[in-house]
Amino acid sequence: MPRLAIYQPDIPQNTGTMLRLAACLGVPVEIIEPAGFDVSDRNLRRSGMDYIGHTAITRHISWRSFEAWRQENKARLVLATTKSSVPYTDFAFAPEDIILVGRESAGVPDEVHEAADARIVIPMQPGLRSLNVAVTAAMLLGESLRQTKAFPIPATPAPGAPTP
Repeated sequence: MPRLAIYQPDIPQNTGTMLRLAACLGVPVEIIEPAGFDVSDRNLRRSGMDYIGHTAITRHISWRSFEAWRQENKARLVLATTKSSVPYTDFAFAPEDIILVGRESAGVPDEVHEAADARIVIPMQPGLRSLNVAVTAAMLLGESLRQTKAFPIPATPAPGAPTP
């Protein structure tokens, strides 16, 4: 199952949206601190509503502690960045990937870029900078789950939906 990593988030509402996304898709989340807001359970519950209880969240106190954990778990780090030329739709995702999104205000530092095993981009119209980080996470997780056939199977299929 792919994971979502959020590097030093600065906007609680975006973090809440990504936690809700992860809960609905069954994707674990790694929050790499420090954050630009208090990431206490109380604040996460406010921004992520009642979905937080359905999300497996691990907090890492720093980039270095996250990176040590990732190396120990032998997971590939896939960085979403505007500084890549590899479209996410051309990238071959693997089930053990960690998809990393950066800070809303600044992305990630060079040290993180250098540690990434892969760097991917969402192609956009010329002259536009970037998508909202939560939208980016949704697009990349969707493609990753599609490629690895890891979307959750609904308990009750919608009327008229084909059965697996």
